[in-house]
Amino acid sequence: MNASTIDLKKTVNLPRTDFSMKANLPQREPEMLKRWIQEDLYGQIRAARKDQPKYVLHDGPPYANGNIHTGHAFNKILKDFIVKIKTMEGFDSPYVPGWDCHGLPIEIKVDNQLGGKKSKMTTAQIRAECRKYAQKYVDLQSKDFQRLGVLGRWENPYLTMSAQYESVIAGTFVDFLDKGYVYKGLKSVNWCIHDRTALAEAEIEYENHNSPSIWVRFALTSDPSLIDPALTHHKVYGLIWTTTPWTIPSNVAIAYHPEFEYVAAQAGDEVYIVALELLKATAEKLGWKEYKVLAAFPGKKLEGTIFRHPLIERDSLGILGGHVTLE
Repeated sequence: MNASTIDLKKTVNLPRTDFSMKANLPQREPEMLKRWIQEDLYGQIRAARKDQPKYVLHDGPPYANGNIHTGHAFNKILKDFIVKIKTMEGFDSPYVPGWDCHGLPIEIKVDNQLGGKKSKMTTAQIRAECRKYAQKYVDLQSKDFQRLGVLGRWENPYLTMSAQYESVIAGTFVDFLDKGYVYKGLKSVNWCIHDRTALAEAEIEYENHNSPSIWVRFALTSDPSLIDPALTHHKVYGLIWTTTPWTIPSNVAIAYHPEFEYVAAQAGDEVYIVALELLKATAEKLGWKEYKVLAAFPGKKLEGTIFRHPLIERDSLGILGGHVTLE
């Protein structure tokens, strides 16, 4: 036998396969995705799992204001694992993707794009531009998520800006209203001066700030003898300590605990109303070398007293409050 004429490959019993030895993923993946869409693979899976026990993954929607990044991919791929695993376990596990299409980030981007034109536009026109901007990124993100191989109801996702979604919210609100769950009250709302819109807690940027604590005295203008006869003809002050000095201009009252014992301590020519348990610490902090107690009385005796605001021509009322502490 002449070795030079033998096809050596035919002498080895190799397994045969139709799979290409080269992946060619940049070409093959788009082809596979296209075939899955043409064959309605997701629809076939739904039909095959019809009437089986449900397993539904409620997916928190991404925000429609930019291209996807690794965080988006990590989130979507992991959730797709779960949906597909449950499908293979025999569950009817649909996946309905969605997008959050409302909020300040979209509004800011559209403001930057419109520039001076915004001042000449109606509210409806500005909202239409915001909707157009959100839809642009819904389409881009949807395409990229499908390129990752995530199966779902991509042709009909839920969007927070869709008329159906908004009508359900409105209908639910009316249900709450009919059942008496809705009431009108007061609540502080974070407001952005620059963008002239309300802000969610998550949209607030905080910066650490150190402010000095301060002692402030308020001159008593009501009759001091009504607190205790020993205070007659004395110059009496209500004394407060605060770690929020910026609140002083808006001060309208001094709160006292009705059950705590307070004293009127004379330091020099002035008399200060101080909680008994804090008298020693207060004297040390304020540098009182000598002082004497003229009277002692419960906090409830201070209800209705009137003090003069130290900065503004306005009265601050003595009130009682259980929230007052000795700390």
